[in-house]
Amino acid sequence: FFQTHTFTLRKTKMPQFIDLSHTIEHGLVTYKGIPAPIICDFLSREASKSHYGEDTSFHIGKIEMVANTGTYIDAPFHRHADGCDLAGLQLESIAQVPGIVFRTEQRAIGADVFAKADDISGKAVLIQTGWSKHWNTEQYFEGHPFLTEGAAVYLRNNGAKVVGIDSLNIDDTSDLKRPVHTILLRADIPIVEHMCKLEEVPDEGFVFSAVPAKVKDIGTFPVRAYAYVPK
Repeated sequence: FFQTHTFTLRKTKMPQFIDLSHTIEHGLVTYKGIPAPIICDFLSREASKSHYGEDTSFHIGKIEMVANTGTYIDAPFHRHADGCDLAGLQLESIAQVPGIVFRTEQRAIGADVFAKADDISGKAVLIQTGWSKHWNTEQYFEGHPFLTEGAAVYLRNNGAKVVGIDSLNIDDTSDLKRPVHTILLRADIPIVEHMCKLEEVPDEGFVFSAVPAKVKDIGTFPVRAYAYVPK
């Protein structure tokens, strides 16, 4: 069952930067079946004092984490063995990309939602469903909104540069063929999942960035996704 949501855009002056990422913390469960991150000290401040001068200390942290944690980006390699990995992503496709937000209460989000726009070519297409309000609760994992295969075909054929959603998965997790990942990533269109605060972003007139670490031979990694709204 998919609950409806009321979307209220910020009425006051829009800030320049809008953070669209969830915070990663020790023990956070992003997706059932995927281990939560372990965040701890590699070198504590107290232990570091023996390595440095008087009144000088540092902290060096250690993270044991599955790549699909928090708000993350999927590169083509995530789905396709011959696709580009994180290191191969072109910055032009994931940084300062002109953006457009689509807002919907549908659970199965079809192509009709995107057909209302005049042009999505070369844009970051962000989908606000309101599902992020369930983040870090049991509800987040059940009955989440997703794109249909037809929507993925439409976005590919009309030139979307990157696609993001504030939901558990851009695909219907009951469809084990994962058609949306398959179609978009085959077309070199990165996917950003588990976004938040899209209600604070205007429909258009902003640029979107979601840049991961430059890692070889891996297809997914957390990002600090954000929108920049010029004054």
